[in-house]
Amino acid sequence: MDILVIIVVFFLTGVIASLGFGGGMVLIIYLTVFAGVPQINAQGINLIFFIPIAMLSLYYHHKNKLIEWQKIVPVLITGTIFVIIFSLIANSIDSSILQKVFGVFVILAGVRETFSKKV
Repeated sequence: MDILVIIVVFFLTGVIASLGFGGGMVLIIYLTVFAGVPQINAQGINLIFFIPIAMLSLYYHHKNKLIEWQKIVPVLITGTIFVIIFSLIANSIDSSILQKVFGVFVILAGVRETFSKKV
């Protein structure tokens, strides 16, 4: 795969993710469908890719006083626990099943967004 294409896809995914439009889904779909990366590896790449974006978002949200710090610790603890649990589960599931589960999740998220009321 051409390195320029990969750089452009990662950049656009970062922009989409920063805008809150689900860039992670776009990245996983690109990696699995077009780049031939196994589902579990694509999800790992997506998580690693998310870290610098999250740090940048955290910086700007802190700068704009949009973070309620007293709520961070419970979220970190529960989030870490569930990441560990579901990572172990994902590693024990066949990649083809994981792709189907992810596909269903994407469809359900799309249906929910299509029919949810925007305020």
